[in-house]
Amino acid sequence: MPRPRRKKTDLDFEISFYEGILKKDPNLVDVLIPLGNDYTKKGYNEKGLQVDLRLSHLRPKDPVVFYNLACSYSILGEIARALESLEKALNLGYEDLRFLRRDPDMENARSDPGFEKLLQKYHRGKKRSA
Repeated sequence: MPRPRRKKTDLDFEISFYEGILKKDPNLVDVLIPLGNDYTKKGYNEKGLQVDLRLSHLRPKDPVVFYNLACSYSILGEIARALESLEKALNLGYEDLRFLRRDPDMENARSDPGFEKLLQKYHRGKKRSA
């Protein structure tokens, strides 16, 4: 008796679609961004990190790219790298601190004392430049 075919989810379809596009051009930022997000949603955290690292080279001045990189590191428990990437994101202009304080992807990083120290340092720097 043949095995029933496993139904692909929308997320599986999207991942396959994006991966197919990237075979033709592996540096399409507009494809890498949603692919990285989908990998993370699917629990493919190492793959998500690899996409975020590639994006950080393609867009070295994009604060959201470095915020997402910080999230990937945080998910994987690489707290020092998460805080380093978060600091870069903040220095590049990432400002959504309300979201940062509740983003589930940053939970591991938030549990480290360096997280609050970084935000205090950033806040002090913002006051000085105002």
